[in-house]
Amino acid sequence: MAIWCPRLALDRWRLAEGCEEGQGADAAPLVLVSETAHGPRIDAANRAALNVGAQPGMRLADARAVCPGLAAHPSDPAGDRAFLEHLALWAQRWGPQTALDPPDGLVVDVTGAAHLFGGEEALLGDVVGAFAARKLAVRGAIAPTAGAAWGFAHHGPDRSVLRLDDDAAGRLGELPVAALRLDDDVLLLLRRLGLKRIGDLSGIARPALARRFRNRRSAAANPLIRLDQLLGRASEPLLPVVARPDPLVQRRLLEPIRHRELLDQVVRDLAGDLARLLEARGEGARRLELGLWKVDGEVLVRRLEMAAASREPAHIVRLFAAKLDDCDAGFGIELVRLRAPWTQSLALAQRDLDGAPEDRGTSLAACIDRIAVRLGPDAVRRPVPYASHLPERAQRWQPPLDPLPPAQGQLAFHHRPLKLLDRPERIAVIYETPDGLPRRFRWRDRLHEVARAEGPERIAPEWWRERGGTRLRDYYRIEDEDGRRYWIYRLGLAGDGRGGAPEWFLQGLCA
Repeated sequence: MAIWCPRLALDRWRLAEGCEEGQGADAAPLVLVSETAHGPRIDAANRAALNVGAQPGMRLADARAVCPGLAAHPSDPAGDRAFLEHLALWAQRWGPQTALDPPDGLVVDVTGAAHLFGGEEALLGDVVGAFAARKLAVRGAIAPTAGAAWGFAHHGPDRSVLRLDDDAAGRLGELPVAALRLDDDVLLLLRRLGLKRIGDLSGIARPALARRFRNRRSAAANPLIRLDQLLGRASEPLLPVVARPDPLVQRRLLEPIRHRELLDQVVRDLAGDLARLLEARGEGARRLELGLWKVDGEVLVRRLEMAAASREPAHIVRLFAAKLDDCDAGFGIELVRLRAPWTQSLALAQRDLDGAPEDRGTSLAACIDRIAVRLGPDAVRRPVPYASHLPERAQRWQPPLDPLPPAQGQLAFHHRPLKLLDRPERIAVIYETPDGLPRRFRWRDRLHEVARAEGPERIAPEWWRERGGTRLRDYYRIEDEDGRRYWIYRLGLAGDGRGGAPEWFLQGLCA
């Protein structure tokens, strides 16, 4: 059985934003975009955007030239992949094995399982109903081979069932050649040859096709391999998705505990058990969850996230100590459970001849963990450069120990001030000529006389992001009579046709 979610990325975005069907996701033109070297590119578009001409693969600037009111949001391919993996585990209710069909599909082995649901048609109806309950659009098909099921799910009637006693060859022959899961260049070549349906390939001698595609070894580039997989002449191995349980340790207490000293001892024992479990798996924990089951049925959960993978019990206990200060045991705690929902590979390493572990208490990761526990998980971030000429977009923030992103091109900047304001503040400026240097300005109810000025440094708007009416900026480095230096800019030019008079802003303080 092939399951296809044609709007997986958009449905996931809609669910994350809390939009109902037909409101945020379909009422107005909307696209999901990803950053490329040539500007944002569309990954997915809703029905309204498709109707106005926005197509996946287009640049956002080209789509906005057709539809200026097009709304764009960043796509998340990694999140979509994780969501699809969770769907694969959930779909094992219909078959013992499920496999991914990236980027938006699943393949389920339902051999011998259809009668449990009342037949193939009832099975497909149950699939559509279950996905509809999760507010996901879906198409499905059942066939003797994975390739045939995929072809009917994507290009055949909805809820198609192909049986061996039917006219299987005739129904498969009516499908377009795109149902063979071939690369775009191969599909283009077949269409130029006049081969638009799978049945058209049967009219050509197999040696002729073999000569045409003899240098193409991959299945997606060779229509003969895909045709054999479609008809069951060649095997098509599928990689099943296997659930991997999270590392978990727990203590069921003979008597409920109410005192903090006893709770700390239980957490210390659990940290040691979890360390041994993680060491056996060759992993370290990045996120931990401590669950406390009280006698009255209430469950207290404390979570923490570490800057680097670790399985050292002392470090884990020290971090949880600050999380348990506000814990009210009530009539007592009878079950304590420690789970690591996020782990990373962490190999064994001997750091000295005695085999003693490194003192985690003095490491950078431990320092970041302690600060994050006290101030919050988002309090410690690291700025990284980003390829943009606009000052407020020239950097982004990421977790402190994450690897640096790949270089996006080296941009040559003029000297930038040491401090930028959170947002530019409007100022009143008096200047000699419309395009001349500023002579004095008023900022925060104080008048400043300009003693020296340098500029302008002109920065044009990023046309592939902004709308057509965005104005350019002229930046000036100025010094007042008291020796204070500022970084100001003029937004727009007089008579540029993109608004009224130019506006002035102060954005930074220079050394």
